[in-house]
Amino acid sequence: MKRRTFLKTSALTAGAFYIGSSRVYAAHEDIRVAVIGVHGKGKSAIRDAFRTKGARLVTICDADTEVLAKRAKEIEEDYGVKVQQVQDYRRVLDDPNIDAITITTPNHWHALMAIQGCQASKDVYCEKPVCHNIWEGRRIIEAQQKYNRIVQSGLQNRSDDGLREAFPYILEGNLGKIQMVRGLCYKNRKGIGKRNTPLIPDKSVDYDLWLGPAKDEPIYRDHLHYDWHWSWNTGNGDIGNQGPHEFDIIRWILGDPGHPSEVVSFGGRFAWNDAGQTPNMQLASLSWGDIPVLFEVRDLHINPKTPTPSSYKGHRIGVIITCEGGEFRGGRGGGSIYDENNKKIKTWKGDAGFDHYPNFIRAVKSRDPSSLRCPIETGYKSSVLPHMCNISYRAGQEVGKKRVESFTKKDDTLLETYERFNKHLGDWNVDFKSEKWTMGRKLRFDANKEKFRGKNELAKVANAMIKDNYRSKFSVPAIV
Repeated sequence: MKRRTFLKTSALTAGAFYIGSSRVYAAHEDIRVAVIGVHGKGKSAIRDAFRTKGARLVTICDADTEVLAKRAKEIEEDYGVKVQQVQDYRRVLDDPNIDAITITTPNHWHALMAIQGCQASKDVYCEKPVCHNIWEGRRIIEAQQKYNRIVQSGLQNRSDDGLREAFPYILEGNLGKIQMVRGLCYKNRKGIGKRNTPLIPDKSVDYDLWLGPAKDEPIYRDHLHYDWHWSWNTGNGDIGNQGPHEFDIIRWILGDPGHPSEVVSFGGRFAWNDAGQTPNMQLASLSWGDIPVLFEVRDLHINPKTPTPSSYKGHRIGVIITCEGGEFRGGRGGGSIYDENNKKIKTWKGDAGFDHYPNFIRAVKSRDPSSLRCPIETGYKSSVLPHMCNISYRAGQEVGKKRVESFTKKDDTLLETYERFNKHLGDWNVDFKSEKWTMGRKLRFDANKEKFRGKNELAKVANAMIKDNYRSKFSVPAIV
């Protein structure tokens, strides 16, 4: 790396970079885009850039040069375009010929990269969750405001035209009062294996750059890429992977409230006996007041011999909004209203948020952050919810079935949901003597301070998890 680049990115890491320009682009000008992290979600980010009027993909970046070369070849074959390949993201930030970055890296990189992007005069599109923990998400908002950048959260449901029609209909009171909201994340996952010796990353990977802010811990899973989701060091489980999309829908239909006042979550990682740390079965309850909110994660398919995902009321991913006069069931791609006899009475067909990335590019060109469908603060508040649930879970303890049953009996809806979970685990022949539930702790949250309430040991443990312990040279700055 050139000395000029090193000095500039050193300043970025220290949070001392200059405030960049916010020039208005001419109508004919393209926004020159770089996609950082092109192994998984980065593939769809590349497609978004090529299909969006006014965007021009000029650079792709990844810590794995083998992945880089593969994507560059695909781009040339599919679009007839040669793009610059960069392994070190700091070169992207230092490039004056790049106007905006799309961050599709593992979760633990989102906040630092978004902050440094703002400091380097880049506008930012950041995938979900926008932060790996509660504390660092607020730092992105501060950077966006300080450096006057356009920052869009990659929660595409906000641009789904079906939901954009359905939700005003519900909020106008056409179904009466909302009585309950349930989020669903039913995936068809498999275990990630368990090695006896730590994984050694391929030579094509700059592992120091791949780790970035995360701790340098031994990895006992079989694959480096994607399965990082199931390690607390780099991911947030499925409640923090798929969950932010549905949590964002929940906040949307509730009128975009601030942080909830209480949360409790329980579950476990059952049946697989692998190296994963995050639960594959998880239930969470959150409170904003009168309307109960439940969130379900079920990564086990129906049973060991039937690789078919489970569902609830015909849905796997989405929300169930129960109102006095009907129930909305849907999510990305729209949804339908059912009456008390389970008869479908109205449907909105959506487009899966096709306009979400174009919305970002238009906002970059106009310099109008108010035109964003999901600005960073909205994305942050929706990303905080799975983090709160995971903190409750991680602050809990392993217990037997009777303890969980005793807790869920206090609430009929919670009990019904637990009984479905329990039956599902029975279909997997889970031995609860050896495989325990983790019963999370009920936590109270101070929305103004963005910390858990209390002076006891539980609050101390929970608050210790609102921020990661970063490696010094990739530390998220407290002052941006």
